Amino acid sequence: MSLADTNIAAQGMIRRKRLWSLGVPALIVAYLAYVAIAFDLGGLAGRARWDNGMLMAQDFWSYKVHVTRDNRSQNISASIEGMRNATFAPDQRPGWITDTASGTHVALPQGNSVDFGPEGLVVLTTPDGQYRIHAAGGAIQADIPDPPANFNVSDSRFTAYLPEGARLTVTRARTEVFRRQAGWELFFFDLSSDFHGKSWGELAALSFGDRLDPARPNIVGMAQDFWKNSIWHHGDVAWAIFETVLMAFLGTFAAGLISVPLAFLAAANFTPLLLVRQAVRRVFDLLRGVDALIWTVIMSRAFGPGPLTGSLAILLTDTGTFGKLFSEALENIDEKPVEGLRSTGAGALARIRWAVIPQVAPVIMSQLLYYFESNTRGATVIGAITGGGIGLLLMQAMQTQQDWEHVAYYIVLILLMVMAMDWLSGKLRARLIKG
Repeated sequence: MSLADTNIAAQGMIRRKRLWSLGVPALIVAYLAYVAIAFDLGGLAGRARWDNGMLMAQDFWSYKVHVTRDNRSQNISASIEGMRNATFAPDQRPGWITDTASGTHVALPQGNSVDFGPEGLVVLTTPDGQYRIHAAGGAIQADIPDPPANFNVSDSRFTAYLPEGARLTVTRARTEVFRRQAGWELFFFDLSSDFHGKSWGELAALSFGDRLDPARPNIVGMAQDFWKNSIWHHGDVAWAIFETVLMAFLGTFAAGLISVPLAFLAAANFTPLLLVRQAVRRVFDLLRGVDALIWTVIMSRAFGPGPLTGSLAILLTDTGTFGKLFSEALENIDEKPVEGLRSTGAGALARIRWAVIPQVAPVIMSQLLYYFESNTRGATVIGAITGGGIGLLLMQAMQTQQDWEHVAYYIVLILLMVMAMDWLSGKLRARLIKG
């Protein structure tokens, strides 16, 4: 090749490389622009409710105490998140709710407070001034000629948004004060427990001290009251976690038991008949080609909701996946041990048992344990559809739009469950495969 031809070839190569270096990034930018337009990312950002997002994030680590006055009967109650089973008795109310000669005083953060007076009077005190609102009669009467920006005043409703998530709402029927508190409310003991409101030191002293309930030791009472907590339902949550793990376990390992013999029918070195081999492989394609969530919907319509339905959905999908993986492992075994046993006159079952299974067992166990770990996560979503496990509790908490601290609790438990399964599967793989 002449020098001129070499230069032409080099220039052509440089042009091609330049085209690739400029063309590929241009295609990527064009595709991303198309995605931004097709999915209306600009409109999505404009419609985002960042204030709602911040409130939801606050609810992950805090809760609201509702102080409510019925403007007709003048009765005052204090409860957590407005729940009936979390209503404070008068002697259980937080220290920032106090009775006065003229009514009830509610202290709020940063120098704000609300006083409930007689005949529907509400006095809101802020660092900027004092405001009087009357809820008696047919309309809300508020003598606030120039309301601040955080006030919303009308004839039927008065709302004041105060620092640190506090809020005052006055309507014709009732007056409510919300104050946000850090932590998860009544997480250990609910209001009906003898151990509610006691410090860690007091609980430690009571553990082996005089019985509060003659029928049971205090340490047993603490465990029972925690387990039967009427707000957090720790016992039901533990059972839901067990259901989720059981759903993944039954679906994964049942699929493994079914797919191992079918994998021999799909392997070319064990099933010479092409028709049988292709038929089994197409069944595997069908089973794994339909997502587990689709199988979940189908199974729930056929058998009704429940954890067993979720297990069947996992079983169907994983049977197809395991069948393909195991058949490929069988096709890649070393044939020398098989031939050695055949030369001794060993039958087919003996050859499979002593020459084939030892080679594919590490692959089978590794895949089973990996998919068991993965299906533990998937069983959470499947449980939300079939009505079982921690997924159902998570979905119910999200639908209420107020129990976001419960949502955070369930998410933490799911993360711990997945971490535990990851650790356990790693230990089992090391023990069974390497040892």
